[in-house]
Amino acid sequence: MNAHGDSPVNGDGPAGTHDGGSMRSDDGGPAGTVAASIRVLIADDQPLVRRGLSLILSPDPSFKVVGEAENGEQAVTAARLLRPDVVVMDIRMPVLDGVGATQELARTLPSCRVLALSTFDMDEYVVAALRAGAHGFLPKDVSPEELGAAIRTVHAGEAVVAPRLLTRLISTYVRAPVGAPPPVTDTGALTPREVEVWRLMATGLDNTEIARALDISLSTVKNYITSIFGKLDVRDRAQAVIAAYESGLVTARVGGG
Repeated sequence: MNAHGDSPVNGDGPAGTHDGGSMRSDDGGPAGTVAASIRVLIADDQPLVRRGLSLILSPDPSFKVVGEAENGEQAVTAARLLRPDVVVMDIRMPVLDGVGATQELARTLPSCRVLALSTFDMDEYVVAALRAGAHGFLPKDVSPEELGAAIRTVHAGEAVVAPRLLTRLISTYVRAPVGAPPPVTDTGALTPREVEVWRLMATGLDNTEIARALDISLSTVKNYITSIFGKLDVRDRAQAVIAAYESGLVTARVGGG
């Protein structure tokens, strides 16, 4: 049920309407008035979810909820108008789903980071969203504290998908075709130690666990990972893990789980 289903957004009206359109701005002043605040746009087709997320974030001065949208098309329009730092994006929405909206934002507003949400942990849309450019994924039943921490992480340019959840998702949904040629990513540029770090990352280890497994310092692990991202031309850990599965470095378990 959508309370504003008959009021499409065409971009002609002001972004700050509160009573007519589903795209709504709560930004009471010019952009940048509170420099420390992370500007957040909430996109979800359920009004109750949008309002709940807004109520969770608004009391925290480090966040400023600048608008809401009820589908992916409106999210893209709102993001262009309101220039949020982070879009909290529901994956399954009408008109344009979260994957399509994420892809469009990654193409046209690369500085706007997307945190994807889903009702289901094991959602095939999640990997698609990460491929499209989302910086992270959370299930909708996370705590308010986890949501806030995830938005801060995404805003900092890091992936927020938990390593083991990411591995489980990819091992279930990513399948390299049998007999497929090597991927276009140039893995030959990686040193043997970087390949080992990449493999451990893809099997679900976090940085501390990688450091322990290889008996090296945490800062050395971080340096390796930065180098791996550059050589693979990937943006973050999520894309690096996807690339590992697609390259055949690690193999998805048949049957998942």
